[in-house]
This record gives sequence, C-alpha cells and structure tokens, in this order.
Amino acid sequence: MALKAVHVSDVPYLDQVTENVTLSILSSRFNKGVNDEVSEDTKKRFEFPKFVVIGHRGSGMNMLQSSDQRMKSMKENSIISFNAATQFPIDFIEFDVQVTRDDCPVIFHDNFILTQHKGEFIEKRVTELSLAELLSYGPQKSSENVGMPLFRKTKDGRIFEWKVEKDAPLCTLQEVFEEVDRSISFNIELKFDDQMVYTEEELTHVLEVILKVVYEHGKDRPVIFSSFQPDAALLIRKLQSIYPVFFLTNGGSQTHTDVRRGSMDEAINVCLAGGLQGIVSEVKAILKNPGAVKRIHESKLCLVTYGELNNVPEVVHMQRLMGIEGVIVDLVPVITEAVANFKNNIKKSEEEESFFVEEGEVKTKSQFSKDELSLIHKLIPELIQI
Repeated sequence: MALKAVHVSDVPYLDQVTENVTLSILSSRFNKGVNDEVSEDTKKRFEFPKFVVIGHRGSGMNMLQSSDQRMKSMKENSIISFNAATQFPIDFIEFDVQVTRDDCPVIFHDNFILTQHKGEFIEKRVTELSLAELLSYGPQKSSENVGMPLFRKTKDGRIFEWKVEKDAPLCTLQEVFEEVDRSISFNIELKFDDQMVYTEEELTHVLEVILKVVYEHGKDRPVIFSSFQPDAALLIRKLQSIYPVFFLTNGGSQTHTDVRRGSMDEAINVCLAGGLQGIVSEVKAILKNPGAVKRIHESKLCLVTYGELNNVPEVVHMQRLMGIEGVIVDLVPVITEAVANFKNNIKKSEEEESFFVEEGEVKTKSQFSKDELSLIHKLIPELIQI
C-alpha cells in the first residue's frame, strides 16, 4: 500500500457521479428508537450499519478566504448544496440549526449575519431576527425582490463578500425536510453561541421548537442530533428517545470555561452521564490520541470525526482502519470516490486471500496488515502538524 500524506489543496477534484445509497437498515433502526437501558451490563452500543460519509453543511462549507475554488462552489447550508450532495453515494448531510426570534428553525452556521449599508458593515445576531428579516439577506426566491448583500467574518476578523459560484436563498428546517431527497439522512447540529450562558428554560424552548418540526416533517427519515453545547445535547436526549444524540468536541484543542468541553475523557463522561449515543470529535484530537478510540468503544459509544483533514483520502482510510465509524467531509466527490475504492480493494484482497486457503483450513486475519500499521505510524505525527 503506497500511500503518502497530502494537503487538502493537493486533492484532485473528481466529478464522477455515482448512485446514491439508501440507508434502509438505519431507517428501521431509528424508527424503533435508541436504547434507553440504564444498566451498563445491558446497554447496547449504537452502531451505523456501515462506515458513513457525511456531507459537511451539504456539499461542503464555504471558505471565502481560500484559494481552493471547491470551497466556494455553492452556498453552504442551502437546498441546492444538500441535493447536490445526494448525487454521490453519501449517507448523511450535516447542517446547522438555529431558531429565530419568532420561533422558526432556520439553517445557518454563524452566530451573526453580516451585511453592508452605505459603506458600513452591520452585524446582527441570527436568533434576534424574525424569519422575514433573516430571509431578506442574500439571494431571494422571487426575482422581484432584491436581498441585502451578504458578507462573512472569519475567525481572525477579516470580512469577505459571500460570493460563491452557485448561490441560493437561506432556508428553514421545514423546507429542508420537504425539498431534500428523501433517501438521505440528516445530522442536525444544534447551534448555540459559546459566549452565551443559557438557562434550562431557554434551551428547552429552542429544542422543543426544533423537535416539533422534526416530528411533523421527518416521517421515516433517519436523523441524528449533535451539539457542542453539553446541556443542549443532554437535554435533547431527555426530551426524546427516537433519535440518537452525539456530543461534539474538539477534544481539548481549545480552551473552554466549561470543563466538559476540555478533553476527550470529559466528552465520554458527558455521553455516559446523559445516555448519549456517541461522540463527534475533531479528527486531529483522535490522531494525537489514538487510544481514545478504544476508550470510546469500551464505553459503548459510536465515534465520528470532523475537520479539514477529513478531505484527505489517506486520512479517511486510516480512520477506517482505526475503527472510527464515520467522517464529516467537505470534498464530497473526492471522499465518496475514495471510500468506494477502499471497499473494492478490500473485497479484492479478501477474494485473493480466500483463493489460497486450503480446504478445511480456518483463515484468520490480523486487525491490521504490516503495511497498514506502517501507514498509521508514519502518517499520524505528520498529519497532526498540518
């Protein structure tokens, strides 16, 4: 296996479209609800039926400051981005949900929305806007209307006009359920501002508003919830037992006043305390601490990762070898193609091995081959420095 570490910008674009895969097994499993057993001896671990690929904000997030045009091909968190992702063999799309002032769940990642008027930038908090006010930003559904220009502020304070090749209007959660291909599953991230303190009453209200839409329009579509906000993740689990809940964590790579967000061990504790089904971790945290995979599995939790390194096929393959159950990715065509190739190569390798097994001989296979172990040992130190 001759693999080498590459940067995201070096990954070639693949435009081959393959047939979408419907997760019928997952759908039936979700309809039965998640395990509510409190005994650690009887608790069953939530598992996906296969290694899953999840489209980040649909067909990938927008990085307006990037020179990579793939990160600006179409508006993130939009109907067109979601449906574009379904043209590939992807299992879930991930998107961010917030609730407007007048109690409408909408799809938008940033805490603030930015426009410009007479040369001055105007910034408003998304959750303090009404639905009509929010939808007045950016492209409009009616050609008779002209939306306010949309800008975006990066983490380092730079401001860019939100220009993409294929733009689209902002949308609501209900529209996503109604207009996105029914064969695709949803990973709904519950967005809250890290700089704000929420009361249980405030969180409950927001989550109940979101759940109402999911119950009314979700039908048999598989859905998982996730959140970086520990109390929101715990509360959505208390409010319902149909849909799995995952705790999002950067694994301690950033400092937080809430200790529950400070390490992988704390993330495990949050999940065990609240009966959550799994963890979504920044991939670098796992590569720096591979032993966490075993601890997470021993805790009967599922593990998925996110992060820019998930746009590198070799990193995704390495995670499959490590036992990670899924990845959230931006370069959907690249990674779905790579995962399909991994599966084909594994199948071919197994067929070749079985050809040489003598009759009556029991064939055993190590968890990793020598080449695979070598790949992991060589790549991990280099990757975590990227």
